[in-house]
Amino acid sequence: MEQELISKNKFRAVAIIGAGPAGCICAHYLQANGILPVIFEFGKPLRTLLPTGGGRCNLAHAEFDFKELAKNYPRGEKFLYSVFSKFGTAQTLEFFNSIGIKTYTQDDNRVFPVSNSSADVREKLLKSISKCKIIKEKVMEIKKPDNCFKIKTNKASYAFDCVVIATGGHENFEIFPGLKINEPVQSLVGLVTKEDFTSLAGVCLRNVEIEGLKGDILFTHKGVSGPLIYKFSSINARKNMPYAMKVIIACYDLQKELDKNPHKEIKNLLGQIVPKSFAVLVLGRLGIDIDMPCHKINGITRDKIVKMLTGFEINVVGKVPDSEVVTCGGVDLNQINPKTMEAKDIPGLYFCGEVLDIDGFCGGFNLQNCWSTGAIAAEAIKKPTS
Repeated sequence: MEQELISKNKFRAVAIIGAGPAGCICAHYLQANGILPVIFEFGKPLRTLLPTGGGRCNLAHAEFDFKELAKNYPRGEKFLYSVFSKFGTAQTLEFFNSIGIKTYTQDDNRVFPVSNSSADVREKLLKSISKCKIIKEKVMEIKKPDNCFKIKTNKASYAFDCVVIATGGHENFEIFPGLKINEPVQSLVGLVTKEDFTSLAGVCLRNVEIEGLKGDILFTHKGVSGPLIYKFSSINARKNMPYAMKVIIACYDLQKELDKNPHKEIKNLLGQIVPKSFAVLVLGRLGIDIDMPCHKINGITRDKIVKMLTGFEINVVGKVPDSEVVTCGGVDLNQINPKTMEAKDIPGLYFCGEVLDIDGFCGGFNLQNCWSTGAIAAEAIKKPTS
């Protein structure tokens, strides 16, 4: 039998599909304004929050200019102008302070809870929505045949005045038919390479550059990973493979160093600026004796080394399966009002978080999307119906 949960007073009866970061902050602000939404979550609430920031929970990024903040989203930048102008980093920190989460900012501007514990953040956020009912059922279908939304789960059917979709960016897009969905693909992800870097697994190249982006690269058994690779893979999430990328590792006067260290073996000289194991790989690629003393390195050989260090080619053939930090894709933003997070053609249907075609770099940006869009949806919903 269908459970009619439609509100009979001036406030709307609200269902939130998904108890992730976006759904929970939306529930928090609704509860604070006298609306107790019903949350549908088949899994563990806020389970995706626990591994963030290596378990420390990178809540946000200390960028307080909304346009500068939005630049960290390869997809969604312009859409987020309106969102972040209303609920940005400052409002996020105020929110966490209000629920008992003190924060601090690292030198790289990443914001963490003082407890350095995702579990602590999860506990306090769930406590802040303790009055909301969480139904452990899987939503199978959402329809709007008349003036209300009909929700069908694996166990029952329900009716609500409005619905917030906060299901994340990986699946369940089929529950709300009729909207354009941009196919989800891996975004922040390690890359599989044609080259075998097994001998370098765990080795890190610091402060290198790829196509104007700067950061660190980590070699793995399957290819490359690390902060710079995540950023590069995010920007090029839909780029056709295979493709080559060139890494600028070092720009310096090699001849000057050769002259200063004539008796040093070339592998040891290069090992002063890059990890020695990487220096050995470079010299091996070039067919140069790794034990050759520097005074025997002629101009041609020197130029070969410089060319490789300033344009080390890596051939990308794929993405590491099931390793993405976040996906790009989801509900096409042209269908959503950025001022309310409501579907333009379906009044009463709202979207927030990674279910939208919005994704950011590492550093707290993807959680910021969840906090901000969830809060904006709540702000729009809390207004009394006419």
